[in-house]
Amino acid sequence: MLDICLLGSGGMMPLPYRWLTSLMVRYNGSSLLIDCGEGTQIALKEKGWSFKPIDVICFTHFHGDHISGLPGLLLTMGNADRREPLTLIGPKGLERVVNALRVIAPELPFEIRFLEIQGAEQEFALNGYRLKAFRVNHNVLCYGYTLELDRIGRFDVERAREQNIPMKLWNRLQKGETLEEDGRVFTPDMVLGPPRKGLKVTYTTDTRPTESIVANAGYSDLFICEGMYGEPEKQAKAVEYKHMTFREAALMAQKARVKELWLTHYSPSLVKPEDYMKQVTDIFPNAKPGKDRKSIELDFEDE
Repeated sequence: MLDICLLGSGGMMPLPYRWLTSLMVRYNGSSLLIDCGEGTQIALKEKGWSFKPIDVICFTHFHGDHISGLPGLLLTMGNADRREPLTLIGPKGLERVVNALRVIAPELPFEIRFLEIQGAEQEFALNGYRLKAFRVNHNVLCYGYTLELDRIGRFDVERAREQNIPMKLWNRLQKGETLEEDGRVFTPDMVLGPPRKGLKVTYTTDTRPTESIVANAGYSDLFICEGMYGEPEKQAKAVEYKHMTFREAALMAQKARVKELWLTHYSPSLVKPEDYMKQVTDIFPNAKPGKDRKSIELDFEDE
């Protein structure tokens, strides 16, 4: 199961009712944070979630509304006597940018590990899930992220018995181990059916529509996408500053055949995103305006 919370849904500047960009995904005791805008810690407190399980923080890019909350979060972690390493993932220049921000958080009791994204796409294996970064089209180097949780095939008891596989090995084979006993080698494919549908979440913001987004978001259970402008008359502004409109996000969700779309990263001038949702749902019916602390639990489909 994936536990997902859109901590902050604002762009450019925080507002009294809307913090800046941040998303948290919890899985199996660990937490992944994507972006860390101003107000992230407050949003966590308001949600009732803890910063302690955060072991990975990803950044789409290095504009202030996506990273300005990091120094304070690092200080809070340090003051809580955190000892476990923290992994940071982001575009080229990540270590330089973070070390510059750490002028105000110079001494921390834990190690920071930097993973700078190489090329247009890169995949990371972390904490039981797969995380893929893919380049998008903003006015600085910027990436979207797709998180996938794979699901192995169903264990076939009859096949295990037919092949005289000792019962004491079943659990370990089901977990993907290859084992040897009494001169025989046992592999997971001997007892597992074909892989079943897993879970997939895609997050992208600060970009024009791109084929990389459609390709990587394909068939996502949840697609969280920038909707900087709801007003149709702001199309030219979206093009100029390399952002997206509600309508453009809806078209990408439709092309990618995702299950559900949340809009986020609103312009400060966009007070009521819900007023502009009809143009979205006319294109992609299962679309919702994101808001701070909007949450969902995604679980594997029943069979």
